[in-house]
Amino acid sequence: THRQPETPFRKVKTMSTFSTRLIQWQRQHGRNNLPWQTRDPYRVWLSEIMLQQTKVATVLDYYPRFLAAFPTVQALAAASQDQVLSLWAGLGYYSRARNLHAAAQQIVQQHGGAFPSTRAELETLKGVGRSTAAAIAAFAYHQREAILDGNVKRVLCRVFAQDGDPADKAFERQLWALAESLLPSQSSDMPAYTQGLMDLGATLCTRSKPRCHECPMQSLCQAHAQNRTAELPRKKSPAAVQQQTLYWLLIEQNHTIWLHKRPQHGIWAGLWCAPTFNSLAELQHFAAQHRLPFQHATELPIIHHRLTHRQLEIIPYYIAADLGSLKAEGCNKVKAATGEWVSPQAFAQYGMPKPLEKLLAK
Repeated sequence: THRQPETPFRKVKTMSTFSTRLIQWQRQHGRNNLPWQTRDPYRVWLSEIMLQQTKVATVLDYYPRFLAAFPTVQALAAASQDQVLSLWAGLGYYSRARNLHAAAQQIVQQHGGAFPSTRAELETLKGVGRSTAAAIAAFAYHQREAILDGNVKRVLCRVFAQDGDPADKAFERQLWALAESLLPSQSSDMPAYTQGLMDLGATLCTRSKPRCHECPMQSLCQAHAQNRTAELPRKKSPAAVQQQTLYWLLIEQNHTIWLHKRPQHGIWAGLWCAPTFNSLAELQHFAAQHRLPFQHATELPIIHHRLTHRQLEIIPYYIAADLGSLKAEGCNKVKAATGEWVSPQAFAQYGMPKPLEKLLAK
């Protein structure tokens, strides 16, 4: 059975000490030179979306390039989805990029290009949940709003010995109530407090091997006192990893490669890719349909690629086709709808799955 703390959140004094210590620690030891530490809501929002399930070091590489291409929400809204996805390529979780683009258009069309200024309004934007909306409100508008991402849950579960099933909605509500009760009284402290929660979870109160001896919360931390830091928070049951085999057909013609735009749902949604099939029979049928000489196709080395809950085995086939061999009502019809012949010089302009980008580079 899971032990519960004697009182839900311990004494009020401990809770006010938590925010005071965190703010002081963040200002002295936290991350204070990140490029998105500004009151510009556009830049804050962009960074918060990029940082979802992605390390700061990775985002530091993508963020300036993205901002250079789309310096304002109006520029992002006016861009094509392909432009957005090509700059996002390699960052993963591509639904974030599609939602970002859609939200920029929402802001321009529904809010006259002015960023919403409350958490409730920010939550109406595509791809923005409660915690992300709260972070934007705290950083850009200094509003007293609580965040609760994975790092923050870990900090709260340890410091206040909160023990529960991470999949339990009632336990989630309990953590939200705790997060809200800990907010500092001064709204001007909100950026340092919010950043402090993120920094503490990312740098000291890590999932494994937490650096408790450096933590400003060590003397307050109930999990540390009870020797339960390895136990809390409870781990989620791991999602089953699905094995999937896909087949790619790389068609080359006059030093160009045939790419088509993937549907707006499912794997690699909205990206440009080689024709993709679930079986070799499907691939051969496509080749026959378009009068491609599959008997001369070359099977390339298998590519192994891991998505969040999926392990892909991709088997690429390469085929050289001359213009005359393509069935006019076949490939040209597909081309008109979804595909293009793309030269290597233009690859960078097309958002592609990372494994295809690497394969074409070879």
